[in-house]
Amino acid sequence: MIEKITKYFPNLTDKQREQFEKMMTLYPEWNEKINVISRKDIDNLEENHLLHSLGIAKFINFVPGTRVLDFGTGGGLPGLPLAVLFPQVHFHLIDRIGKKLKVAADIAERLGLSNVTFQHGDSGECHEKFDFVVSRAVMPQSELVKLSRKNIAKEQCNAIPNGVIALKGGDLGAELRGLKSSETVDISNYFKEGFFDTKKIVYTPIN
Repeated sequence: MIEKITKYFPNLTDKQREQFEKMMTLYPEWNEKINVISRKDIDNLEENHLLHSLGIAKFINFVPGTRVLDFGTGGGLPGLPLAVLFPQVHFHLIDRIGKKLKVAADIAERLGLSNVTFQHGDSGECHEKFDFVVSRAVMPQSELVKLSRKNIAKEQCNAIPNGVIALKGGDLGAELRGLKSSETVDISNYFKEGFFDTKKIVYTPIN
């Protein structure tokens, strides 16, 4: 049921496998009531949404104790798949749309995730500090960096400097103009399925 996730993450524990398999049933179940994933795309849940979210885990192996803010999480992506993979990392998921956040919170509870917290509201209402902000196709990188800067902690604990890590697709030339410190990585370096041919990770360190 989670063949693609186990193909790229062969060292999952039995508990993590169970959590990902449960996620594969909970999202379609919720999607019947609240549209958190495009109805035409729900059949591609594992590859296009869960595995896509886990691209961040190929870019950085968060050390235990890392704090991550998932900005505009919607129904919990990329935060929840990452929370399963990194049980000793804390994820704070924020979104302005309450009903989508309700889906994410219910899924987290049913998966038994104790490393996830939720906040309904705007990013401006979040005043905590984090090592990284992650996001999945929410807004242009320059805007995301501008809004996230206040939430990035000064102290470093990972192999790369604290900053913003976003999952994006398509031509990013215009979007990244002026963000000279940003690094762009093709997700096709990690995952070989055709869906990932145009998908990228954009990382902007914030000092």
